[in-house]
Amino acid sequence: MKVIGVVGLPASGKGEFSRIAREMGIPVIVMGDVIRKAVFAAAMEPTDENMGFISRKLREERGMAAIAEECIPVIEDEKAGTVLIDGIRGDAEVHALKEHFPDFFLVAIDAPAASRLARLAGRGRPDDAATLEELNARDRREEKWGLFAAMAEADLHIENRGSLQEFKEKSLEVLRHVVVPA
Repeated sequence: MKVIGVVGLPASGKGEFSRIAREMGIPVIVMGDVIRKAVFAAAMEPTDENMGFISRKLREERGMAAIAEECIPVIEDEKAGTVLIDGIRGDAEVHALKEHFPDFFLVAIDAPAASRLARLAGRGRPDDAATLEELNARDRREEKWGLFAAMAEADLHIENRGSLQEFKEKSLEVLRHVVVPA
């Protein structure tokens, strides 16, 4: 099974990349769903603060790869030749996924902070940052989990600095190349 991992800062374009993969028939596992489930199980509101608290707690209790390890059986349950895992947040998660799935390919997506903040304003999730200061704080939190180290390990980088159409075209090109190499 080929597993494509997607890593990037909040609102960099990971969700759009995943949506395009879904349209191609590739199953998508969202790592943030593990956190959201844990937040709801703890009877907490899905705010950025609570999502961060639960993420930290899981990593403190079970190690920095805890979220990826929760996703491995979900990935294995998919009956597809290729599965995409969205929302990698650290290099320990990358290492766990690479170790478990020999055919692992990591895509990093990067976008400027101003573009990411504008996307968050339109997304409407309760855990989204509303100000640049909140976004920077979330970026710093995720940096502590090894996000930038994970991005540095990517097999391929996509700069999401243009229009949505340009990003879609780049994403399709990458997915076609990874799923069906030339």
